[in-house]
Amino acid sequence: MYLIPIAWFYVALMMAVAEATSTQGTLLGAFFTLLLYGLLPIGLVLYFIGTPARRRQRLAQEAQEAQDALATPASPEVASPLSDQRDGGDLPPSEALAPVGKKP
Repeated sequence: MYLIPIAWFYVALMMAVAEATSTQGTLLGAFFTLLLYGLLPIGLVLYFIGTPARRRQRLAQEAQEAQDALATPASPEVASPLSDQRDGGDLPPSEALAPVGKKP
């Protein structure tokens, strides 16, 4: 799987060496040759090649979390002995608040 990116990096490295050792070449040109012809394309290709594996790993992790959630029994809520009131959860408040600047 990694044979082609390794070979491509070797070719890009040899292009950079040729640029650096040429009489009209510069080290800056060699750096950008290595970066733009070697590292950037190889990074993109390896990222795209690894996408299905990352997706499978994410789906497996989500399935494992869902299975763990189903296997774990829900714990009952314990009422506090100091308070007789229970949490209302998502229920709206019993008294509506007046908008700002308006009288009820």
